[in-house]
Amino acid sequence: MSKKVRHLLGISGGKDSTALAIYMRNNYPELDIEYYFCDTGKELDETYTLINELEVFLGKKIKLLRAADKSNEEPFDHFLKIYGGYLPSSQARWCTKNLKLEPFVKFAGNDLVISYVAIRGDEDREGYVSTKSNIQTIFPFRKNIWSIEILNAVFGNVNIPKVAELYKAFASETITKKALEIIFTPTSGNFFFSKKINALLELSIKTFNKVVFEFLKNSNYPIANITNFPLIENEEIIVMEDVKKIFKENGVTFPRYYNEIEYEVDGQKGKYARTRSGCYFCFFQQKIEWIWLFEQHPNLFEKAMKYEKDGFTWNENESLKDIIKPERIIQIKKDHLRKSKRISTKSNKLVDILNDDTGISCVNCFI
Repeated sequence: MSKKVRHLLGISGGKDSTALAIYMRNNYPELDIEYYFCDTGKELDETYTLINELEVFLGKKIKLLRAADKSNEEPFDHFLKIYGGYLPSSQARWCTKNLKLEPFVKFAGNDLVISYVAIRGDEDREGYVSTKSNIQTIFPFRKNIWSIEILNAVFGNVNIPKVAELYKAFASETITKKALEIIFTPTSGNFFFSKKINALLELSIKTFNKVVFEFLKNSNYPIANITNFPLIENEEIIVMEDVKKIFKENGVTFPRYYNEIEYEVDGQKGKYARTRSGCYFCFFQQKIEWIWLFEQHPNLFEKAMKYEKDGFTWNENESLKDIIKPERIIQIKKDHLRKSKRISTKSNKLVDILNDDTGISCVNCFI
């Protein structure tokens, strides 16, 4: 008898994870999705506003997860003390581990879980994939909805005969003939694994998904306990413009911190905005985003400054105190203007120019 499988979707407060929640609710209402938000206690007010608005749209509560929930301190401050005042950085991302990943893993427990992660079809990156065998990740916005460990488990050279039989069983005659040529070519230094996967996806996304789903029925992955999985029929690929459209068509307010604000430096005008969800002092912020925080949320910038002590700074080799010196602000804005102009032929939108919010990278992760 199949075991119960939970469907979990993390909300980061950013555009992609919010759009995914809307998308799943609209297109797959039959899935009993549980929504959650890992609260660090250091989010922008706009994030909480979005969470509240999204709850109304979904008609469901978004479960609030907080690390160190028995502590009287905010989660971030609690762990900062444990780490002796050592601020997180790209080399030591203890905030992601303790404030995002561990609360999610605790929430999932030992249940069988399918976790839905908002990686767009126009992004070249992988989202968070749990190492726990009871948690499986799905990427609904991509052409390839499966995570890399699933693909390795299915399309390894050792499984060529089995995959071939599944294509014969579920593909049309035309697709089968072409697919078998690809399948029976072993991956090697001359035929990369990624090329094989992409070639099969180009033939038919639905057939590819059906084959993977049928293969996994005899596995230990959570999806083996589901009789029907509607996402294997989906061929939509969601990119940035689609995300904006999802917000607009469903009447949900696009996160306000993405709104471009004009600034002027040496007679030239540019625009800046925040480009990611997460803590207001996120160390992944670009210098221009720190200036945005200083000029748009001076109280939060001041709070971020107070964390810098004993030689620990948010930016390598430069403190927030130095960043806001008048001459340094001018230089940062000039650098940002040059960067914007250099790539303006690709996109004239700031949120497309800069890095996206990545949901658990905080990670860009999953939330």
